[in-house]
Amino acid sequence: MATEASTSAAGAGGGSWVEGMSADNIKGLVLALSSSIFIGASFIVKKKGLKKAGASGVRAGVGGYSYLYEPLWWAGMITMIVGEVANFAAYAFAPAILVTPLGALSIIVSAVLADIMLKEKLHIFGILGCVLCVVGSTTIVLHAPQECAIESVAEVWILATEPAFLSYAAIVLAATFMLIYYFIPQYGQTHIMVYIGVCSLVGSLSVMSVKALGIALKLTFSGMNQLIYPQTWLFTIVVVACIVTQMNYLNKALDTFNTAVVSPIYYTMFTSLTILASVIMFKDWDRQNPTQIVTEMCGFVTILSGTFLLHKTKDMVDGLPPTLPVRIPKHTDEDDYGAEGIPLRSAAEGIPLRSPRAAESFRSTSL
Repeated sequence: MATEASTSAAGAGGGSWVEGMSADNIKGLVLALSSSIFIGASFIVKKKGLKKAGASGVRAGVGGYSYLYEPLWWAGMITMIVGEVANFAAYAFAPAILVTPLGALSIIVSAVLADIMLKEKLHIFGILGCVLCVVGSTTIVLHAPQECAIESVAEVWILATEPAFLSYAAIVLAATFMLIYYFIPQYGQTHIMVYIGVCSLVGSLSVMSVKALGIALKLTFSGMNQLIYPQTWLFTIVVVACIVTQMNYLNKALDTFNTAVVSPIYYTMFTSLTILASVIMFKDWDRQNPTQIVTEMCGFVTILSGTFLLHKTKDMVDGLPPTLPVRIPKHTDEDDYGAEGIPLRSAAEGIPLRSPRAAESFRSTSL
């Protein structure tokens, strides 16, 4: 009797790895981890394929398509597709607050494999970033809420049409349209938050729709056909529309701004809004006590810190820390953009950032 009582208490509080996690949460965890491994590895395999194709043909960076004939590149693409499918399936079994933050582990896989296979050495602070991501992910996994039992896609539709989530969706759509039609034409090329804001806002809705569609497919494969419900097809349309919009503006952000800046900011905003949407729609925190919620948030902040360190130090070499200019040289209007078309001036502060030409100017004036 005492053993049964302690087991029940552990299951309710989520304090034990075995008793505290449901079978669905464990399946979702395994799928999310597999997804991170496959996606992280795919970047390295595709890069090796691109380098191999570029050695014998026109590089992709200058408009070449020789990589399409390179088997290694296709192996990387297939690996990425497998990872995305695993990530899609993970949402069908586990809450978004568990699955989404684990996406940061793909960065660790890429960093470690790049160090081994591409000889892109990982800075000591990059290693610390990896450790922080692992610690934060473990914290979230150990305190993640249980997945709520859903018997049909109609139940998900009821959750999606409750006033709280409808209000959130309306705010997201209004903000998205305002960003697209008002802010992007004026500030898209100078303010990184404009493009990333669209991606993150729409992305939070896409994850909720992906989760709904994943639940519908899971129930269908288990013998309860959900394809007969119109809600399943409506969620499918929302998924397609959101992903197309998300990818479009993410590509614009990557094309305009430095990837090392885009990636951590996008991960932070996207994950934060996804967790917020999941808490509102699926009421994840209603099944948890304040201690578990605070612990999850601490784990999330730890992952963010590790991700920032990884991106901030990915181009650093041990023993050669980046030097900061003692004074900032003046720029003419034509110097406001670097060679890659990346804005070098903060519109908010009017402070020119450092560019290759600025660095050369600084060196010459110093001499």
